[in-house]
Amino acid sequence: MEYYKFLRQYVGTKPLILPGSVVIIGNGRGEVLLQKRPEGRWGLPGGLMELGESFEEVAIREVREEIGLEISNLKLLHVFSGKEFYTKAPNGDEFYSVTAVFYTEDTEGILEFQPSETLEVRFFPRNRLPENMVGSHRRFVGLVENFDG
Repeated sequence: MEYYKFLRQYVGTKPLILPGSVVIIGNGRGEVLLQKRPEGRWGLPGGLMELGESFEEVAIREVREEIGLEISNLKLLHVFSGKEFYTKAPNGDEFYSVTAVFYTEDTEGILEFQPSETLEVRFFPRNRLPENMVGSHRRFVGLVENFDG
């Protein structure tokens, strides 16, 4: 069972602090890889930390699980946290996310995904991101413009 689901058995919908990672995968041509999620919004591959994992391990695992790629040479761009990252989910669950944002252009493998987590994967120019995108992820992609590697 995923750790946050385990915690929910004890705290119900009360606020949790949920650490996780997302990865901005670039292609060297000013484009970033986004995944379209089942609810219809585009976002970065990533997810929540399990017990004993580092932020880097979360990033690597989630990219593998969500889009089938192996990634390496991760560069930490920033860690986002605080009251502006509070969310109340449609089911009433409340949480504050702590998100490590990584960047890489080093990938291996072929794009493979399960429709239960990902409907489509595509590269987008950083200056022409899709309208229907996770708001915080749009902000995260903005970090790449200021990143000198």
